[in-house]
Amino acid sequence: MGGTYSDLEVWQGAMDLAINIYHLTKSFPKEETYGLSSQLRRAAVSVPSNIAEGKGRSTDKDLIHFLGNSRGSLFEIETQAAIARRLGYISVEQAEVISSQTSRVGQLLNGLIRALRQAA
Repeated sequence: MGGTYSDLEVWQGAMDLAINIYHLTKSFPKEETYGLSSQLRRAAVSVPSNIAEGKGRSTDKDLIHFLGNSRGSLFEIETQAAIARRLGYISVEQAEVISSQTSRVGQLLNGLIRALRQAA
């Protein structure tokens, strides 16, 4: 697979998601600085970071592994966003945007994983 990680649509979508998470967590209560806010940010940064790291590895098998890690981080984001919504830290609309973004990135990850497995 040619190109760099930044050429990948999935990486670009993951970057948009991470930026959105950072903006949303700015308004979380101060006591969440080292709690839910930090957890959400770490998971959000993990998604594009794992895509980039996997792309930098030498085999498609390695890339698939790191794409799987990204998918796991997406599930963390979905869960943590649901907690933030239930606590009233984000609105229903904000939660829906996150859900839409995680869904789209997840679809792209699944498609890329499928394509890589078929090519092997």
